[in-house]
Amino acid sequence: DGYKAVQLGFGEAKEKRTSKPQLGHFKKAGTTPKKHLAEFKFDEEYNLGDTITVELFNDSKFVDVVGTSKGKGFQGVVKRHGFGGVGQSTHGQDDRARKPGSIGACSYPAKVFKGMRMGGQMGGDRVTTQNLQVLKVIPEHNLLLVKGSVAGCNGSTVIINK
Repeated sequence: DGYKAVQLGFGEAKEKRTSKPQLGHFKKAGTTPKKHLAEFKFDEEYNLGDTITVELFNDSKFVDVVGTSKGKGFQGVVKRHGFGGVGQSTHGQDDRARKPGSIGACSYPAKVFKGMRMGGQMGGDRVTTQNLQVLKVIPEHNLLLVKGSVAGCNGSTVIINK
């Protein structure tokens, strides 16, 4: 397609939970079925079925880590955007302490503009943390130690870019 790329698979998957087209794809590569597949642009040459380990990051001092942040469900404006609420709890304020307040004008423009910060789904987004320092590469256990925060819950899959 006009660029060099490598498709990588990670984590073992059961054959009965893999579709027949994917089984054929894995058999052609000479590997067992994998849980996760991702495609990366690569300049280096690899053969079908090669194994790539963390030794790839031996010469890297900093990496970018991409993960999916923890999902927090439907949240209001105070938690999602840091609004302060409507104000005092006296002078007739009944149940508006954590509400957003006014969200638009009156008869003109007679609509709420796109991008208005409101309550809604929070978290569960793709997050990239850039320039995390590589502390140590442990090839025996295929581990990479980085300093800094990585998006996602414990045990989630992340993508590490040089």
